[in-house]
Amino acid sequence: QVQLVESGGGSVQAGNSLRLSCAVSGRIFSRYHMGWFRQAPGKEREFVAAIAWNGRSTVYADSVKGRFTISRDNIRNTMYLQMGSLKPEDTAVYYCAADRDILGAVPTSSSGFDMWGQGTQVTVSS
Repeated sequence: QVQLVESGGGSVQAGNSLRLSCAVSGRIFSRYHMGWFRQAPGKEREFVAAIAWNGRSTVYADSVKGRFTISRDNIRNTMYLQMGSLKPEDTAVYYCAADRDILGAVPTSSSGFDMWGQGTQVTVSS
C-alpha cells in the first residue's frame, strides 16, 4: 500500500528558508504525478506546486513563483519543496499528494490527486 509522509516543517522568521520532504513508499513512485497543497485555519486548501512523473514539467501557484521550487528524486522515492523568502502568509499546514493516473496532465486541483500525506506545519513569523 502506498503511503505519503511529509517532514521538514517548523517555525521560521520571514525571509528565511525551509525545505519540505515527502517520502513515498511503494514500487511505482516514478509513475506518479506529485503535488504540494497548503491549508491555513479557516481557509480552503489551495494549490502550491506540482511536478510531472518524470520531473520534466512543473507548475506553480502565482503566489509562490520565484520563491518556491518543487523537485523529486525517483531513486530515493522522495519529493521536495524548497521554500525561500518565506512570508507570514505562507503559514499553513502543507500536504503532499500523488496522482496515480499519469495519462493526463499534471493536476492543479485537489480533486486531481487521490493519495495524501498527513501534513506538516509551517509557521512564518514577522
